[in-house]
Amino acid sequence: MRTPPSPEGPLDGGWGFQIPGKDYDSFMGRYSRPLATQFADAADVSAGLTVLDVGCGPGALTGELVTRLGVRSVMACDPSAPFVQECSARHPGVDVRPGAAEEIPFDDASFDVVLAQLVLHFVGDPERALAQFRRVLRPQGRAAVCVWDAAGGMQMLRAFWDAALAVDPAAPDESRHLRFGQAGEVSELFAAAGWRALPETTLTVSAAYDDFDDLWSGFLAGVGPAGAYCLGLSEQHRAQVRAQVFHGLGSPTGGFSLDAVARCAVAVAP
Repeated sequence: MRTPPSPEGPLDGGWGFQIPGKDYDSFMGRYSRPLATQFADAADVSAGLTVLDVGCGPGALTGELVTRLGVRSVMACDPSAPFVQECSARHPGVDVRPGAAEEIPFDDASFDVVLAQLVLHFVGDPERALAQFRRVLRPQGRAAVCVWDAAGGMQMLRAFWDAALAVDPAAPDESRHLRFGQAGEVSELFAAAGWRALPETTLTVSAAYDDFDDLWSGFLAGVGPAGAYCLGLSEQHRAQVRAQVFHGLGSPTGGFSLDAVARCAVAVAP
């Protein structure tokens, strides 16, 4: 079978995310919202700080930050125009700008904390992104990054890619093609750039589905690498992958939940 196209070489941070916010919500938002609370705790986000949400998406983490800090203390950016529009609409008063992690559209020394939730996988030049984090941070500011654990920690994505590989051994499994997600990788990136990295932690969340169709509809929305790959399949091969996912999850006939584990690294700027 013909494998649908996937990004090769450096990734564009907006690849696979030029979609409405509601579609992202149905696919990943049910995980990113509870993750945002744990992530903000891990980054020690508290009153009095000014914080930047890099790769904000439709605004799951942005909303958590606004609850803690108020709109005047939170800013955000994302390379996806639909996400910038959606985040702005959901969080009036927050300064949300178009921009990738490698070209952050804010002034030097503007923030106490920079956060990037579920973003670093899709950054084409992570070393440049860290340099941008450093530029916009105030002295002794800190950055926090979390990414899904690649060793099967994100059950929803692992179920999909295992099914895709069973149908198409050349399927572009994210754990094989995207950087990070392995233990210590993000902390090592910080350390190599001269940051003082704190001990890495893991954050665990779960998401509930009404039934299998509730899960599968997220892939049909075309979100991210998995959704883009799914939509690129022929109807026959898409049906085969769907059947494999259904079987791999135990053939659920009603509601069910899936867990997801994120690796989280916090570092103090050099």
